[in-house]
This record gives sequence, C-alpha cells and structure tokens, in this order.
Amino acid sequence: MAPGMPTDEGKPTVGSAANCTVGCRKGAYVTFLAGSGDYVKGVVGLAKGLRKVRSANPLVVAMLPDVPEEHRDILRGQGCILHEIEPVYPPENQVQFAMAYYVINYSKLRIWNFEEYNKMIYLDADIQVYDNIDHLFDTPDGYFYAVMDCFCEKTWSHSRQYSIGYCQQCPDKVSWPAEMGLPPPLYFNAGVFVFEPSRLTCRALLETVKITTPTPFAEQDFLNMFFQKTYKPIPLVYNLVLAMLWRHPENVELEKVKVVHYCAAGSKPWRYTGKEANMDREDIKMLVAKWWDVYNDESLDFKADDAEVAGESFSMPSSVMASMPEPKVAYIPASSAA
Repeated sequence: MAPGMPTDEGKPTVGSAANCTVGCRKGAYVTFLAGSGDYVKGVVGLAKGLRKVRSANPLVVAMLPDVPEEHRDILRGQGCILHEIEPVYPPENQVQFAMAYYVINYSKLRIWNFEEYNKMIYLDADIQVYDNIDHLFDTPDGYFYAVMDCFCEKTWSHSRQYSIGYCQQCPDKVSWPAEMGLPPPLYFNAGVFVFEPSRLTCRALLETVKITTPTPFAEQDFLNMFFQKTYKPIPLVYNLVLAMLWRHPENVELEKVKVVHYCAAGSKPWRYTGKEANMDREDIKMLVAKWWDVYNDESLDFKADDAEVAGESFSMPSSVMASMPEPKVAYIPASSAA
C-alpha cells in the first residue's frame, strides 16, 4: 500500500501507517512541497516510483499552506497522505547568509512532529527511488542516517574544503592540511535521511534554529550541525547526487544505485533541456529518461485497491548496517563545515 490512502491534511485514515494493525511496521516516507511551482511533478513521480518498487510504506507530503488545491487534488489522486505544516524561518534579517531559494526549506524541521510514525525516510521531491529501500526502516534506533556529500562542485566554493580541493568522497586524494587543524566533521546531503519523529526533538530543532545564523546551505547545514554526534553514513546507493558521476566515477556503480537525486543544475527531469553543464552526458540522458518512464507509466497511478493489498516485507540478505562503511574521518565537535 505505498503510497497510502489519500486523506485530508494532517488526518491519516485507514490505510495509513497511523492505523496499521498488529505486525505492520509504523514507518513512512515523507517529502516536502511548497508553493504552486512544478515540484508537484516530482512528488507525483516519487509516489509512482515507490509503487513501482512495491514499497510497503506510505508517502506523506509535508506541505505549506500555499500549495494550491489543484496540486493537492493531484497528490490525493496519487495516494499521498497530505499533511499541512506552517513555515519555519531562520532568525529575522539574517537570510542573506543563506542561498535565498533554500531558506523555505527550514520548514522541513516540522516533520519531526509526525509522531504517528515510529521511523520515517525523508526524500526530496527531485528524487526517484529505483529499488526498494524499505529495509532502511530497520536501521538501529537513535541515529540519523544519510549519505555523505561531495564538496567538488562550485556551489561549495565558499568552503574550506573546496578551496584546498579536499573531499570526503576521496579523503586520500588531497589530505587535510595539518596546519589547518583537525579535518571538518563528516557532512551529509539532506536529500535523503532516516530519522525518528519526536516532538521533543522538533521543539529543540525549532528553538535552536531561532538562535543559529543561516549559512549557504540553510537547513542542510543546520541539520549537519544539530545531528553531528548521532550521524551515521550510509552507502551512496541510497542518494546518488548526480555530480558524483563526473567528480567521483570510481565510487559509483550505477547499476546498483537505488535512489537518484536530480539536484545538479539542469537535471530536473520535468525541466530538462540538456543544455547545462554535464547534462549532455549519456548517463544523465539515461537517468532522465528513466524518470520519465516511471512518471508516464499509467499502470503506476494510484488505485483504491492498492490500499487494500498488504505490501510485502523487503529485507536485505544480511543486516543493512553490516554494509555501512566505517567513516574515514573522525567525528569532532566543530561547527558546520559549510
């Protein structure tokens, strides 16, 4: 039953994880949507992608009040659970330190309030799931799981990492200079992460953001700071940031990738022209076409019967944590790397 039954905002009904029977895992995927733009297409594609891989968990859409009713109807029609949230803003008059188009993403912090679920997997709307990842709900509690980011694109030109050519994806290629002290802590990409909802954690997040000066990557930097001590890296197959294809091809086995993050400039499938840098690559063209294959597949549209069929339980041959690599960079109590 993934995604679950369409419902009224914030009121999960029969078929959602909040009402699952004994033996049913209380987990859900969650994404974020704001405004009347075209990201609704990404959410539709994500809902259909989760159905294609036969996920047993619903898709919750945490959306701001400015999402138009027309888009809400589309998402209900795709079986999404709609959950309206109020915006979250960084400290007043300090948004100039963050990239303006990232500021609204602080509103994601409210998903920690969704306590009707024991564990959730957050997915950005420009992500597609190409293999079942329900086993991530079985990761040990008490940690924040996400894939390590890459520092090699120009969007990182403000950072110390970029200036010296250091990247945690290949820490042995350019070592962190001894004269700069300890290397920065591990830094994750917040397009995909596994977390445990908690009102106490949500309250702490919202109180902390009030006194935290925004930095270029806004809520991603903030989450890295807040969860630094509980962060556990997971393999990049769970969040392939497209820049990895040309920055660290030696680390990518494309046929094994489960989740693709269309976050590179020009890579959003619903806006794709192939004219931006690196967008004429054959692997990019293939991945864009793959997204459209899912989006255009009418057999993946939500049907009422979908909610009545119990999803199969997917598990790895061995513990998912057994495949998690040990980080090469030690955790240290320092500020955000960005």
